[in-house]
Amino acid sequence: MKKLFLIIGVSCFLLLSNAFAKESKGLNVVLTSGEPQTQMMAMVLSMMTIKQGKEVKMVLCSKAGDLVVKDLKSVIVKPVGKSPKMMLQALIQKGASVTVCPLYLPNASRDQSVLMDGVTVAKPAEIASFLLDDDYQNLSY
Repeated sequence: MKKLFLIIGVSCFLLLSNAFAKESKGLNVVLTSGEPQTQMMAMVLSMMTIKQGKEVKMVLCSKAGDLVVKDLKSVIVKPVGKSPKMMLQALIQKGASVTVCPLYLPNASRDQSVLMDGVTVAKPAEIASFLLDDDYQNLSY
């Protein structure tokens, strides 16, 4: 399992390195997976992007939306020793733009009061324009 995680990580890093070779402004991440390892991969690559001085714009929907609910915990993932939620909070502190898709809250029987600080509800037209912006690379998990 560690080898698979390492292979996926290296592959994604190489893809990101090639993508940023054209001097992109940053990364758009659409995360829907509820699987902790998949969520963590999105967080790690987003953090590496920010550390390269690039922007990160992340939209969470479906089970991934649970990451932005204040009272919900997420699983600690090895070998990092952190949860996807912990990494997401660090990303927000470092300036990542994090939104939850507008379908998440009503379908989870929640409202905006449950969202972590710094998280807003996405506006579909705005997200579409981000995804179509050639100055950003898009990743979807």
